[in-house]
Amino acid sequence: MAQAALMFMAGLVGSLVLVGLTLQLVGRPHLMAMPNARSSHTEPTPTMGGVGVVLVVLAYLGWLATLEPTFAGGWIVAMGALGVVGLWDDLRDLGSRLRLLFQFAAAAVVLWTLDLLDGGVLTFILLMGVVWFVNLYNFMDGIDGIAGAQCLTFCLGAQLISGGVAGWPGDILWLLSGAILGFMAFNWPPARIFMGDVGSNFVGLLVAALALHLWQAGWLPLVGTLILLAVFWFDATYTLCVRIVTQQEFAQAHRSHLYQRLALRFGHLWTTVAFLVFSLIWLVPLAWVAVQFPDMSWWALGLSVLPLFGGCIYFSAGTLDTPE
Repeated sequence: MAQAALMFMAGLVGSLVLVGLTLQLVGRPHLMAMPNARSSHTEPTPTMGGVGVVLVVLAYLGWLATLEPTFAGGWIVAMGALGVVGLWDDLRDLGSRLRLLFQFAAAAVVLWTLDLLDGGVLTFILLMGVVWFVNLYNFMDGIDGIAGAQCLTFCLGAQLISGGVAGWPGDILWLLSGAILGFMAFNWPPARIFMGDVGSNFVGLLVAALALHLWQAGWLPLVGTLILLAVFWFDATYTLCVRIVTQQEFAQAHRSHLYQRLALRFGHLWTTVAFLVFSLIWLVPLAWVAVQFPDMSWWALGLSVLPLFGGCIYFSAGTLDTPE
């Protein structure tokens, strides 16, 4: 527990300091996220707050590289590169094709470090899944506090359900929990700074990589991760499917996700708190059931998304935006 507390506090303090410094440096108009017809915020808000989380985790990975050069070295290259790409995208638009190319390259490096890059069907599925998850964090980081809340749900839920992840994976989970909490001190509604692509790309890839390693090591099956992160992947996937079926320009920015519809009606604070409570009292227990009773895992997964499915239908997620 002493090691866990140390890593958590290191992440928290480091993130608080670095995000606070970032906030002082990015208050210029060209570095701010400006409100538009597709956004969920109404005031110009500084972005790139995820830099604090990125630097804290990369510092630890740099030390870990002396002990686990394959894992840590590969992860530094993949996640560091994707963080730089995200920072570039925050400063000026990178373009979707080039962005996707970097994401696939980074995902391939992560799979290589996990010895999952064998060219088979599983590799293809995992590669697509990792890239999809990186984009999930970008799509779903649209209202104050929600991306941080989902990351905390995964990190703390994984520790609770597994009985405590040991070694360097456990260190990263505690470090990331503290770093995300430090960021959320500035991003909690009403947000003073956003995560930005630099943070969402990095955290998305890191969480995906951790989920795969925990699955390989027997700490947490993939179905457990899917349940813990159901808010993100189900909302985004359902919305995308509806937009495709209804022949919308699904690649364009929009605000028809379930969480966006809720935020427009009830506000960012209510929506983020509601999803956090839903995760704690519904998703985490169901993930525990899936791990403890493998024969019930797919039933638990179905139950985890059932309320989200009902919410998507009731609030018409994915349908054409209605004018305000």
